[in-house]
Amino acid sequence: MDILLDDIPYNNSLYPFTATRSLVHIRIGILTIYEKWQLAFPGKIILSSQLPDNIYEESYLKIPANLIPSANFLERIQSENNKELTTDDCKVLRHPWEIFEYNDWAIREDFEMITSGKDSEEISPGNKIVSIENIFVEPGAEINFSILNAQAGPIYIGRNAEILEGCMIRGPFALGEGSKLKMGTKIYGATTIGPGCIGGGEIKNSILMGYSNKSHDGYLGDSVIGEWCNLGAGTSNSNLKNTAGIVKVWSNEDNCFVNSGTRCGLLMGDYSRCAINTSFNTGTVAGISCNIFGNSFPPKYIKDFTWGNDTYIFEKAINDINNWKKLKGFEITQTEIDSLKNFYELKQQK
Repeated sequence: MDILLDDIPYNNSLYPFTATRSLVHIRIGILTIYEKWQLAFPGKIILSSQLPDNIYEESYLKIPANLIPSANFLERIQSENNKELTTDDCKVLRHPWEIFEYNDWAIREDFEMITSGKDSEEISPGNKIVSIENIFVEPGAEINFSILNAQAGPIYIGRNAEILEGCMIRGPFALGEGSKLKMGTKIYGATTIGPGCIGGGEIKNSILMGYSNKSHDGYLGDSVIGEWCNLGAGTSNSNLKNTAGIVKVWSNEDNCFVNSGTRCGLLMGDYSRCAINTSFNTGTVAGISCNIFGNSFPPKYIKDFTWGNDTYIFEKAINDINNWKKLKGFEITQTEIDSLKNFYELKQQK
């Protein structure tokens, strides 16, 4: 069966994470939404935004792309009797802060799908382990003299990931392929650190989607960080107002600040960075390709291609992005440059 994920209607509602990607490439849990579907239906997933003109949608099972499938839901679709599908055990992403709100549920669902029928690698006896049956370690991962407590939720350690000495981890937690936790890192669930990332300091109920760094001391809580981002040493965010009141977050869809509940930290788009000791207010939204620095709190909405209090010159932004990618053994692609150029020009016209 071929699956058509309808990703066209949701770009504005999930900004800034849909400014540079289809929403199906948002990481929530261990996997991206696309990877969840691909795991169940390899080679059978297509997006509405990529559908050729000569292909009829009627030949696919069409599903809203902002539906996050549960393990049981994917099994029901795979069964022969799938005409009356219920989505009661799934989640639907309507707002960007729901990415961290649903992450606990999503890690548990992905853990079940990924580890089913597989054996974990052994964990060195030099570590302190609680509820080892809820911990899965992929080949090549190294864990040294740390505490892993999976009593409250599963812990997944990806292939070739590394946990340095003295880390304290409480599940649910996922560490992506090739990622690293620096010495003494404190992790509270539900947290996901995607592939190619570095984690350090204190992190709680947050997602780093991939290839981003939060390498040093400082607090990151109830937050979502896109790809290719860097948080300078000592950076911290507020996730709860001093009044314990409702947090307002910038919405591209509504073109104003909207209520997000009582907890929301930092929502940072791809390719953005901040200077050392940056302090972010509750519910701050940073757009894509921002270089954030200054003598005071950054604004609660930092527009795309911001350089301090000015506009990032496009050519410099591309050069700086490429410099950061080279630090991890990558280079910016022409496809990325073209996409960012189109986005930059659209912003300049507004």
